Amino acid sequence: MLSSRQVYADAWLSVRQDRVRRLDGSSGDYSVVESADCSLVIPLDGDRVRLVEQYRYPVAGRRWEFPSGSTDQSDIDASAVAARELREETGLIATTLRSLGSLDTMPSTLSQQCKVFLATGLTQASPQPEPEEQDMRSAWFTRSQVERLITEGTISDAKSIAAYALLLLIESASPE
Repeated sequence: MLSSRQVYADAWLSVRQDRVRRLDGSSGDYSVVESADCSLVIPLDGDRVRLVEQYRYPVAGRRWEFPSGSTDQSDIDASAVAARELREETGLIATTLRSLGSLDTMPSTLSQQCKVFLATGLTQASPQPEPEEQDMRSAWFTRSQVERLITEGTISDAKSIAAYALLLLIESASPE
C-alpha cells in the first residue's frame, strides 16, 4: 500500500481508499469497506430450520435469511453473538452451538468475516428484537422448502446461502 485515506465513517462502517502498487509495477486504487465481523446461526430442529424475514433497505425489499448480527465492543465473542442473535430474532435458546466455519462476506470490497454456527437442542422463549427489527418475523421451514426457496431466488442473502451450503458439505463429509 502506498497510501490510505478514510473517506467516510459512521457507527456501523467506514470506507477507505488505498493507493496500491500492483505486481506489474503500476499503481491503482482500492476502496475498502470496513465493518464489524458478524455471526450467523442456523437453528436446526430435525428436518426443519428457522429463518427470519425483514425489510432490507439497501435492496428495497423483504428477505428471508438465517438469524445473524454484528459483533460490538461489549460482545466480540462470535458464539456469544450467535446465541444473542438467535434469542433476539427468534426467541430460541440453544443447548448446543457448533462452529461450522467462517465466510468472507464479500472479499472484493468488504473486510467483514462471518462466523457460522449450528444451533441444536432448541427451546422457545420470547423474541427480543432490537428497535430496527420490529418488523421481523420468523418461521420454520423444511430443508426441501429452503432449497426450493434458494433455487427460486426467494432466499437471496449470500451469507445465508453460503452457510447452508457449508452445513450440507459438513454433513455429507461426516460418517453417519
